[in-house]
Order: sequence, then C-alpha cells, then structure tokens
Amino acid sequence: QVQLVESGGGLVQAGGSLRLSCADSGRSLRRYDMGWFRQRPGQEREFIGAISWSGGNRYYEDFALGRFRITSGSAKNTVYLQMDRLEPEDTAVYYCAAGNQVLIGQGDYWGPGTQVTVSS
Repeated sequence: QVQLVESGGGLVQAGGSLRLSCADSGRSLRRYDMGWFRQRPGQEREFIGAISWSGGNRYYEDFALGRFRITSGSAKNTVYLQMDRLEPEDTAVYYCAAGNQVLIGQGDYWGPGTQVTVSS
C-alpha cells in the first residue's frame, strides 16, 4: 500500500522559490517512479515531470524546463519539486504521484495535494 502526502506549499511572491516534498507513509516496500502534477484554477490537471525510482531518468514538460527540478530522496517513494522564478500562473494545487508509468504522465497512487499560491 502506498500513501503519499505532499508538503511545502504556501504563499510566495512572484519571482520567489518553493520546494515541495512528497513522502510515502504506506507499508509497501516497493519503489516506484515518482512524478509531479498540478491543477490550476479552472483547468485540468497537467503533468509537470517525473523521475525514475533509481533516479537515473528524468522527464519534464516544456513549461517546467529551466524553472522546475525534480529530485528523489533516499527513503522509498520520496520526491521533491524545486520551483524557482515562480509566476502567478504557477498558482495551483500540486500533486505527487507514484506508479510504473509516471514517466509518461500516468500515476497509480496520488497524494491529496498541496496548494501553491504565487502573488504578483
């Protein structure tokens, strides 16, 4: 069983940075590829990027290149999202996901999300 929880969201001014964390408190011993998604107000959830369970492969959507960075932690199913030069358009609920196809934008297990608000 995988139970993901995100943390680190909050209110930040445009141009600032935030680091989101995602940890697995479930009993599963299996390691999964991990990814980040977001849902902006009034829009569908969109894929940000993902990292393989070994940390050897990363993928980012075009909009995330250069400003967002995904890294993994030493604990199983732990992942971070470093976001720099944030813009008001980055305001969204951010979700982490785990699964075997996260690198192509499909998660099997999801966290409840954490709100990020970027003020102008």
